[in-house]
Amino acid sequence: MKLVRGAWKIMVGIKDGLVLLFMLLFFGVLFALLSAKPNAGAIRDGALVLKFNGSIVEQPTDPTALAAAQGSSPREFRLRDVVRAIDTAKEDARVKVLVLDLDTYGGGYPAAVTEVANAIGRFKASGKKVLAYATAYTDSSYLLAANANEIWLNPMGGTLFRGAGGNQLYYKGLIDKLGVTVHVYRAGKFKSYVEPYIRADQSPEAKEANTALYASIFGQWKDLIHKARPKAQIDTFLAQPDQAITAAGGDIAKVNLSLGLVDKLGDSVAFGKYVAELAGEAPKKIPGTYATIKYADWVAANPIPTNGDKIGILTVAGDIVDGRAGPGTAAGDTIADTVLAGLAKKDLKALVVRIDSPGGSTIASEKIRSAILEAKAQKLPIVISMGGLAASGGYWISTAGDVIFAEPNTITGAIGVFGVFPTFENSLAKLGVTADGVKTTPLSGQPDVYGGTTPQLDAILQSSVDHMYLEFINHVAAARKMTVQRADEIGQGRVWDGGTARQLGLVDRFGSLDDAVAEAAKRAGLDPKNVARVYLEKKPSWFAQLIGGLGGDDDTSTDTASARDVFGVIATERQDMLARAMGDAKRLATANSIQARCLECAGFGDMRASRSDLSLVQMLVKAIWS
Repeated sequence: MKLVRGAWKIMVGIKDGLVLLFMLLFFGVLFALLSAKPNAGAIRDGALVLKFNGSIVEQPTDPTALAAAQGSSPREFRLRDVVRAIDTAKEDARVKVLVLDLDTYGGGYPAAVTEVANAIGRFKASGKKVLAYATAYTDSSYLLAANANEIWLNPMGGTLFRGAGGNQLYYKGLIDKLGVTVHVYRAGKFKSYVEPYIRADQSPEAKEANTALYASIFGQWKDLIHKARPKAQIDTFLAQPDQAITAAGGDIAKVNLSLGLVDKLGDSVAFGKYVAELAGEAPKKIPGTYATIKYADWVAANPIPTNGDKIGILTVAGDIVDGRAGPGTAAGDTIADTVLAGLAKKDLKALVVRIDSPGGSTIASEKIRSAILEAKAQKLPIVISMGGLAASGGYWISTAGDVIFAEPNTITGAIGVFGVFPTFENSLAKLGVTADGVKTTPLSGQPDVYGGTTPQLDAILQSSVDHMYLEFINHVAAARKMTVQRADEIGQGRVWDGGTARQLGLVDRFGSLDDAVAEAAKRAGLDPKNVARVYLEKKPSWFAQLIGGLGGDDDTSTDTASARDVFGVIATERQDMLARAMGDAKRLATANSIQARCLECAGFGDMRASRSDLSLVQMLVKAIWS
């Protein structure tokens, strides 16, 4: 009996301990949530600090619990919030200076970065100063910095501009060695998405298209730099960077300063002291710190206006997939249901569809397009606003609009479709494994991952892809008021920059999301100055908001512990290359429908691998080295 009572006491003690631990954890999370929540009332005079310790995106994704626990979840900054923060700071006397902390900047698509750069230029034109700091500037971060009054560079760092383009991984040699048979069905001679699985190099058609695309995007980048910083000898540095740097004994920062690419050399402490002279000292008066206004607090203090007639803004961002998903992924069911729910309220006067997607599932693309057509059936004007990219499935959705806006460096087109899946009959044969069985029809057991496909199945699948491509170009022809033959000519899976797309008739006008909203208001007979934007999108989960707050914006100067020099940038790209390789393998194995997706779109922005692919690599690297 004593033994039972003793065991009972132990169990009660364990229970009480677990309850206490749970309560401590609960209140700890609650405290962290309340502490991390943006505080609009905390704003005091100082410098508005844009510490871009991550990438600029159209719609941030929810950070995964695992990535958050590992501290490896990359931060994402919503484009419209960044632009609104900069524009609202122009006239507010509390903002003394705008600071761009680009030490750990993660990049963005050219059109998105250009929009932020233009907002920085507007801030500078108001008469207030903009100061930029980094240890190493990339093409993307330098476009932002070029619009500042002063560009600071750490003497230990430097800039290396590489331009658009680069190598893509091709897996045919590996696939052949493994004995894997990749079955590809495509329509469009420029539809290069499947080439990594069936070729060892880039096809002449893909090389032709990419050469034109990359040259246009890089040319626009140079034009923007010349306009923002006319005295910088950017062309000289681009032409022979090796000679200039070796002549200076390898001192990249010295070369950058001599060519006018940067204004001052100094570490983060020197930069912080200079900012303090303009914005005031930080309360603790630690050398190198200054009075700051946190980005999250500023965004919270300047919300989107809610008064006026309502215009719906539908965001289609990320890969287009079947089923449901959270923010940052364009899931067909989720977005379609969101549109229909918004229309059911009967209070929208127009609909603007903001697209920032490389494409994906044709079924999901059509589901989203059909939901948008329901808005058109209710006599709502439909205006398409293309962000960084609106290619393949993204352009499929665009055909539902009355008018299409894009930026000159928006990546669009890629009007083509494909299907791909692997079978392993040759791989198994190398191991002495074969497959056999009884079949009642030519399609019995098909597609057979053990024994391969039959000619009949191949014919059916290719015919299905051809039919889907015909559907695609029919949508384009009807929407753009051109013949099907013309739509086919400019289709074929080829990717275009926004300027060329406008010349071809795939885009109507150049303009931002603001321009698209103004157009929608006019078409609805409303005053563009008196409309309220209603964003039709899934709200971030409470966990995402918590992690977003904890990811934070620092309230001091630069975080030198996470700064990246030129070698740091290169090291990051090595991880990115591995992430893309693993992502390619995953997509080959998991594609479950006909796809309209753009391969070239992954070649832009400094953070080119998806978050899920990066997380997978980080887990792998940690497992290897732990």
